[in-house]
Amino acid sequence: MMGKKREKRTGCPLPGMALFFALAVFAPGACSSAPERPAELFTLRNETETQLNLANREADRGNYEGALTLLEEARRLAASTDRPPLLIRVWLSQGNVLFSLGRIAEARALWDAALAEAERAGEGELAAASRIYMARSALILGEGGDTAEQVIKAVTEDLARLKSDKLNSALGWTVIGLAEKELRRWTEAENALTRALDIHEKDRYLELAAYDWYLIASVRSVSGRYDVALEALSQALALDRRAENSYGLGMDWLALGDVYQKAARGDEARAAYRRSAEIFRAIGREKEAVDAEGRAR
Repeated sequence: MMGKKREKRTGCPLPGMALFFALAVFAPGACSSAPERPAELFTLRNETETQLNLANREADRGNYEGALTLLEEARRLAASTDRPPLLIRVWLSQGNVLFSLGRIAEARALWDAALAEAERAGEGELAAASRIYMARSALILGEGGDTAEQVIKAVTEDLARLKSDKLNSALGWTVIGLAEKELRRWTEAENALTRALDIHEKDRYLELAAYDWYLIASVRSVSGRYDVALEALSQALALDRRAENSYGLGMDWLALGDVYQKAARGDEARAAYRRSAEIFRAIGREKEAVDAEGRAR
């Protein structure tokens, strides 16, 4: 026995010992080199992000019911990850869509929940974003007792807290622009809306950039500057065409008709209204199509 050659070691114990170690440490395959296990998984988070982005894009295109369906799934996924920032962002988007549908109480409840969760979790930027959403609704509805001046002051303070959140910073500038418009400070309103536009154009949010031009056109139109309002709407049309945003295109042509009407260019106004109606009917928006046709008469 002493003269028998020892078996050469190959890096794994002999069969009997391999079984012992496998049973002892529950480590099948311990002899081979396994890849390092990740410290954190992001599968569900990434799925939620994808769902949220799709929903936001549908909302930007006026498909609010479709966006709500996507957001319900995003909310389920966000809840399953138990990541407060993700859930807060879903709540903000859900509130935005519900507000657009006129479901004001539901929207505010979600924004309240988002703010409370952000403050509890120490998410200062998302708390600021939540307050900006609330300020916009109060400004649009003319409720809450805040004057346009107070809205501008509050949103400006929250903008200072948004260090890296570009999209919500853009929303803040939009709210300031709308408040300045209400105060009939046309230059300040356009400057604020242009700040939002710069963010959206830089990151190629085509639908949002088109909407910025739409709002800029509104400021110019209300102040009686019809020629430059038409120029702004031409920019909106170009961006909505690039994004294939049919709902946005319908709204752009409707606004063009309104501006032409104010400028006493009746034939062009009627043509724009008919174009708007044609687009809306093509995407199944009959209510909007009938409204546009009514203006063409």
